[in-house]
Amino acid sequence: MEKTLPQATDAVNRLIQEFSKLPGVGPKSAQRLTYYMLRASVEQTQALADALLSLKQKTQLCSCCFNITDTDVCQICRNPQRNPALVLIVEQPQDILALEHMGIYKGRYHVLHGAISPTEGVGSGDIRLKELIARLSGGGITEVIIGTNPTVEGETTAMYLKRLITPLGLRITRLARGLPFGTELEYADDVTLSRAIEGRQEF
Repeated sequence: MEKTLPQATDAVNRLIQEFSKLPGVGPKSAQRLTYYMLRASVEQTQALADALLSLKQKTQLCSCCFNITDTDVCQICRNPQRNPALVLIVEQPQDILALEHMGIYKGRYHVLHGAISPTEGVGSGDIRLKELIARLSGGGITEVIIGTNPTVEGETTAMYLKRLITPLGLRITRLARGLPFGTELEYADDVTLSRAIEGRQEF
């Protein structure tokens, strides 16, 4: 049962509880955010509410790579200057943000939206593997770069991906080991990511 704060209104308690559900936000941070919003202007509060609603109402997954987009096909997949024969597989959309920040990679992506993790009840059917294999089987792709995170879950997923993709006869590489084990792509620095892409190895 969730605790409510004494001497706080129901509205304040409700917002604190909602903020507490966000990743990385503890009870104290949730309280600070709530009381900040309480002091904020009506316009600022309305802008935040509108942005949250817009996020849910106007975003969708790209029908090709499953990145976050506001159109059927994302900007990267629509870009004629991107190499359609090269596909980099990542776990989450935020991994693409980290890689695109450098401006080095010129291929396309495929977002799995997770990694295989039996301990957390995430199996191969819970991530976008079926869509990936259908895409790779469609022709036109010559190299697949496995860019799962260097974690236990990422390694498990990478090995499973290799088994799935090998029969298709495509070149399979993976990001170089410049990434320390346990580091997620979205938190890696630009130099490390650059070396990981440029030094990718046969897998």
